[in-house]
Amino acid sequence: MEKVREFCVDGVHAVHITDTPRISLFKTFDCGQCFRFDTLERFGNKIEVGGVAHGKYVIFAQNHENELIIYNSTEEDYWQIWRKYLSLDVDYDKVNAQILSQADSPHMQRALEYGNGIRILRQEPYEAIISFIISQNNNIPRIKKIIASICQNYGHSVALFDKIDYTFPSNEELSQASEQELFSLRMGFRAKYIADACEKIKNGSVDIEGVMASDDFDACVAHLCQVKGIGLKVASCALLFGFGKTEAFPRDVHINRTLEKYFPNGIDVQSLGKSAGIAQQYLFYYEKYSQST
Repeated sequence: MEKVREFCVDGVHAVHITDTPRISLFKTFDCGQCFRFDTLERFGNKIEVGGVAHGKYVIFAQNHENELIIYNSTEEDYWQIWRKYLSLDVDYDKVNAQILSQADSPHMQRALEYGNGIRILRQEPYEAIISFIISQNNNIPRIKKIIASICQNYGHSVALFDKIDYTFPSNEELSQASEQELFSLRMGFRAKYIADACEKIKNGSVDIEGVMASDDFDACVAHLCQVKGIGLKVASCALLFGFGKTEAFPRDVHINRTLEKYFPNGIDVQSLGKSAGIAQQYLFYYEKYSQST
């Protein structure tokens, strides 16, 4: 079990956590699952990432794989929010063993070793739905810019030290925007999809809490696909990164090419069970970065 020590920096609460399960902040926030965090250089730690989650601007920092520092967090916040957000309550050693038991190949072994330390963030479900609608046919810098505009226009400001950012708006807040107002934020065709998502969530035809509680993954996908513009890939991303449905295995052209390259005879994704989405992230990260190192 982790050891947590609370301290203060310039009047701001922070926690230093040791004996954590293995995590790489760099890999976790660099694998395309989250669009609200950026790398920083403020406190002299080896890696620092700052951004807004759960209504707060926080900075996660790390010098070793079994240690974390979280600025703008109390000890209670760590146990109640950030431990779960970072998936430190999940035994990834068991996850990795499960992946290799069902997909034991040199390629998967290398991908797992290369991506080891990635953790699937448990982001807020509504934010994940809207964010991955925006991600369609888009690149990460532009996705981040659009989401930042949404937050600045419809969220509310939060601050830490000299940094001011904005919360992700609630559906009630974002529903105040017309489709034309959303379009003016330079999100193009995605504006009508977001407007539709807001309306369906508002009138209850899309039930976020119901999806969260359901164990029927296919039914969850079908439920989210009621929203215009949400297909299997966007639904799978939202379920994986926002609803904790780690059996989700999002597929796009890049992942399909990766599977064809390393598993020409196919791979039984369903056999990976709750580890499927984590395996997908290992493969994605390995294919994206290992070839350039």
